[in-house]
Amino acid sequence: MLKYSFGMDISMKDIHTCLSVIDNRQQVKVQATKKFDNNEHGFKAMLVWLNRHKKEDEIPLICVMEATGVYYEECAFFLFKAGFETAVVLPTKAKKYMQALGFKTKNDKMDSVGLACMGAQQCLELWKPLDAFFYTLRALTRHHQSLQELKTSLNNQLHADENSIYSNKKVKKQLRTLILNINKQLRETEKNVHAHLYSDDKIAERVDHIVAIKGIGHMTVATVLGETNGFLLFKSISQLISYAGYDVIENQSGNHKGKTKISKKGSSHIRRVLHMPAFNMIRYDVGNMKIFFDRILARHNKKMKAYVAVQKKLLALIYTLWQKNEEFKPQAQWVALKSDSTAPYYAAEQETQVHKI
Repeated sequence: MLKYSFGMDISMKDIHTCLSVIDNRQQVKVQATKKFDNNEHGFKAMLVWLNRHKKEDEIPLICVMEATGVYYEECAFFLFKAGFETAVVLPTKAKKYMQALGFKTKNDKMDSVGLACMGAQQCLELWKPLDAFFYTLRALTRHHQSLQELKTSLNNQLHADENSIYSNKKVKKQLRTLILNINKQLRETEKNVHAHLYSDDKIAERVDHIVAIKGIGHMTVATVLGETNGFLLFKSISQLISYAGYDVIENQSGNHKGKTKISKKGSSHIRRVLHMPAFNMIRYDVGNMKIFFDRILARHNKKMKAYVAVQKKLLALIYTLWQKNEEFKPQAQWVALKSDSTAPYYAAEQETQVHKI
């Protein structure tokens, strides 16, 4: 036997598990299946059952689960603290994998079998929990986004009611009251985000370096840090760009040539929060962003494509400033590194400053 794989399909109340093993002929065999409660008592019972069925201790074991909302987090954190290698995969990736294997039945038990097979046959990236500081930051920024979206929806309702044939005064009064309350909560949330950012002196210093860029505010920085866990898991800019969904994908086969576009298979929260700062970078002509924007616009003749390119470059700049803990130098020249490079950095060569991003 080469490896044990422990697949877990997690719902709000239950965990359907499957222990499989892969042998030297690359054949995956199911050793045992069982259902447990999704709570601490169930986690402990699951470990006892797992240790009983895992006959050979020297053979490595990997635990595989889907990222099902927030229901998987407690189980994943429990296994991580217990010293188990744990992988969390996207539901769409697991679904496509099972379809490729020819799975016809769709239920919780079969999902756990498919996840166990996936862990046995593939080398999956191991999961690590978010740092408590950035986990709190992410919760605050996502709450702020939810409030903003709710406010937009209520404003649209109010506008529709004001311009309808029969306008209702009571409805308008309630909508205005709700909007006022949401505005109050937005201000409170922004204060909480600001206070949390400056509760750590080292993080506050790095944040000050980034918000010194004209057009970038504390909410932008907080969202990027919260969604990326403070860039702790990224070793290069290309990884960060792909995580944010800014990586370029091509659609070409034979004589067919489709559109080349960004994948958008990443954190929509990051792309959303960088939208307005990209406009501000062009408006205030920060660094050489205006020159870069004009060059992309002349090449493709599409403003939004040029703005997206600025967002991508802005994200790389934030990553640079954070990793190197250096101040932004707007007079510097920006030079692109290769995609397999490590973190970009600032270099001063005689009188010429160079931003490598």
